[in-house]
Amino acid sequence: DEYDTAFFDKRAKFLHYLPELVIVNNIEFDHADIYRDLEEIKTSFRRLLNIVPSEGMVLLNADDPNCLDVAKECPAPIVEVGFSENAGDHIRNPRHRHGVSTFELFGAPFEVRLMGDFNIRNAAMAASAAHFYGVSVTEIQEALAGFSGIKRRQEVRGVVRGITVIDDFGHHPTAIRETLAGLRGRYPESRLWAIFEPRSNTTRRAVFQHELPKSFAQANGVFLSRVARLEQIPERERLNPERVVDDIAATGKPAFYAPSVDEIIEKLKPLVKSGDVIVVFSNGGFDGIHQKLLERLA
Repeated sequence: DEYDTAFFDKRAKFLHYLPELVIVNNIEFDHADIYRDLEEIKTSFRRLLNIVPSEGMVLLNADDPNCLDVAKECPAPIVEVGFSENAGDHIRNPRHRHGVSTFELFGAPFEVRLMGDFNIRNAAMAASAAHFYGVSVTEIQEALAGFSGIKRRQEVRGVVRGITVIDDFGHHPTAIRETLAGLRGRYPESRLWAIFEPRSNTTRRAVFQHELPKSFAQANGVFLSRVARLEQIPERERLNPERVVDDIAATGKPAFYAPSVDEIIEKLKPLVKSGDVIVVFSNGGFDGIHQKLLERLA
């Protein structure tokens, strides 16, 4: 966790962990309330890699230039994991089918009941970590095949009248984009409706004003709520959700700004039909929207 430790200690939390093995999956700008720019975040990751012991291991996303950059002076052993041909642990033959992703790693086949290339990489990172500690390939295969995911990551909260309601913690444009891509593979014939609450300390700001509209490309329709705790952000720094909606609508896609959960549901209810999938993106409770959707759609 690169977020700060406490109000009196602005160092990243992970600098206190004294890790033996570190997985660096991706590095992007986030936490605009703590970091000035991407370079400051990369400095924190460089410090993290500097405390990994020489008998430890760093597993690095081979497909992310920022990850490769922060590891240039890393004193610990490094194994790059990814889809790139030059990755030490090269992920081969990735496939997504019927809610299951399959891939090959160190010459063995694996499967995991999660969709999306990012979940394949997550699984490959976990497999590489277990492999480093001597866990057998058979045990890793069985563990991944039996893993059904975690709460708030593509979590199905219920199905009513053939409409599926999904909860996802995603609040960074990349997380939204990759989650929607995974859901598109999981529900190829369905219409995807995305509902987003700008709630994190970064997405409440205008930092991603231009990136957010593009992150919803895989959705068939989009709803944005009001920005949470807007009064805490100086006016010139605030995200403008109406502008995000206008930019999405300009691509010919249905997009709506509805400040409250009740308004979102009222606008969405006549638009959805059996077979549709609704995914709610928020890193908070979002006023109980998931249960309210299931109740009112029934």
